[in-house]
Amino acid sequence: MKVEGKRIGFGITGSHCTYEEVVPQIEKLVEVGAEVVPIVTHTVKNTTTRFGKGKDWIEKVEQITGKRVLDSIVATEPLGPRNPLDCMVIAPLTGASMSKLANAITDSPVLMAAKATMRNHRPVVLGISTNDALGLNGVNLMRLMAAKDIFFIPFGQDDPMKKPKSMVADMDQLIPTIEAALEHRQFQPVLIERYNK
Repeated sequence: MKVEGKRIGFGITGSHCTYEEVVPQIEKLVEVGAEVVPIVTHTVKNTTTRFGKGKDWIEKVEQITGKRVLDSIVATEPLGPRNPLDCMVIAPLTGASMSKLANAITDSPVLMAAKATMRNHRPVVLGISTNDALGLNGVNLMRLMAAKDIFFIPFGQDDPMKKPKSMVADMDQLIPTIEAALEHRQFQPVLIERYNK
């Protein structure tokens, strides 16, 4: 199912080093005719790192989507019954947010939007970016992989020698993953070789 004309929530969590890979995907969604509703965590909004200032990333996303970011739980709660999304994307999804989602902790705007979408049995697409996917967070990753209405952008180890427990999604596969998720299918293969040899 094509994304054109679909209402896609796009949640961004605090994997600051991954924004450069994610923002072009938001542009692509808009270019193919999706309505993108941007949602950010408090960390995204309020943190300055060597990868940029939170306010600058938010301005860029708002400019691309033509919409103000939703940055509070109160603002995202209506995405359940009153203004449902066709699909919710979280990319990048940090290990901390992945852990919370897997354990039903809804303490950020992004997680509230995901919960609201799952409540409506609509797909939630996750693009992981975490240094501990093969560590303590592995149990949370597997719990989400087994959950109904949750789908993953294909992912793999990004630096197996220096960061053997780290895994990151291939954000270039976002749109085909959404298209499959809209049909309640997992885009395959979900586990990929991601690093450069």
